[in-house]
Amino acid sequence: MNITTFAKRLCLLVPLLTTPAWAADVTQMVPAPPQLAAKAYVLMEANSGQVLVESNGDERLPPASLTKLMSAYIATLEIHRGQIKDTDMVTVSENAWRTGGSRMFIKVGSQVSVSDLLHGIIIQSGNDATVALSEHIAGSEDAFADMMNTQAQKLGMVNSHFMNPTGLPNPDHYSTAHDIGILARAIIHEDPAHYAIYSQKEFFWNNIKQPNRNLLLWRDKTVDGLKTGHTEEAGYCLAASAVRDGMRLIAVVFGTSSDQARAAETQKLLTYGFRFYETQTFYKSGTELAKASVWKGTTSEVKAGLAEDLAMTLPRGQLKNLQASMTLNPQLTAPIAQGQVIGKVEVKNGDKVVETKDLVALDAVDEGGILRRIWDSIRLFFYGLFN
Repeated sequence: MNITTFAKRLCLLVPLLTTPAWAADVTQMVPAPPQLAAKAYVLMEANSGQVLVESNGDERLPPASLTKLMSAYIATLEIHRGQIKDTDMVTVSENAWRTGGSRMFIKVGSQVSVSDLLHGIIIQSGNDATVALSEHIAGSEDAFADMMNTQAQKLGMVNSHFMNPTGLPNPDHYSTAHDIGILARAIIHEDPAHYAIYSQKEFFWNNIKQPNRNLLLWRDKTVDGLKTGHTEEAGYCLAASAVRDGMRLIAVVFGTSSDQARAAETQKLLTYGFRFYETQTFYKSGTELAKASVWKGTTSEVKAGLAEDLAMTLPRGQLKNLQASMTLNPQLTAPIAQGQVIGKVEVKNGDKVVETKDLVALDAVDEGGILRRIWDSIRLFFYGLFN
């Protein structure tokens, strides 16, 4: 496939990992976003992490129980690593039982499964459940906080620092609306099975049925998570996610005045995003987009594709303005590793390049035998003479 043919077939897009420089141009084509009665907020497209709306998105603020998103995320990571299991029984310490604030009402000395504790953390926002699980995983709250900070760095949450697993006030405990959005993306994409817990409206434990404090689960059927938070210092906070017509948005709001306000202000963000933006995925990761010639290999070609889905979110009606073209690295010589960069896709809005994305080898190509290498060396010599 030549570049012209590829451009005709591809006719658009690559995913954006950060808000690009051209975003300011296209956002002028939609109405101004709502101004929320909140200290900080972010609206993010979940597939790419592209920020569509933000106000004080990187301001460090107390996250209250939004902190528990990281605690639950680490627990699910430990499950996938085989370090703990959903069915493991956790003995409740006196420290966990005595933790103040919102509670699951677990009893000191009792044993509670990891799965039940996760439900108590996510649905009931139980500080006691959070401490019990953090002690089970790391031995102490302090050690678990170290794990939280390490994971925050891995995710790129550059403006977050955790001192405890619950979000109880501490001057050195902070996060941002943007960072919580990054964390929400990881939770949603990396573990769909456990993410389903975030959509549950209530949880029954110790003869007490407690509702999920995320009011949007009742008000908007497209909302399926994530978590609320509240302390006097932080105000009322909410991280919510919803899916409509194949597009998932994440809205994070810090510092509203009430339970009702955080739901209403978050709903404004989601409504705006779904009304004025659209997302389209054009190619899935691993799809063959071209074949590149290979010299001195066991085969003469290698499949080229993308390591991540090719998608974009733009103001409605703007997707049709984009075009894409492909270039492959010249004279690829074996060995070639699977995933090795062998070219790029370039996306343009008119004459302006708005994004590039690496093309990678979808398969490995080993070095060919001695005769193949000699023959291709001769061919390359004469190729160089006449080109």
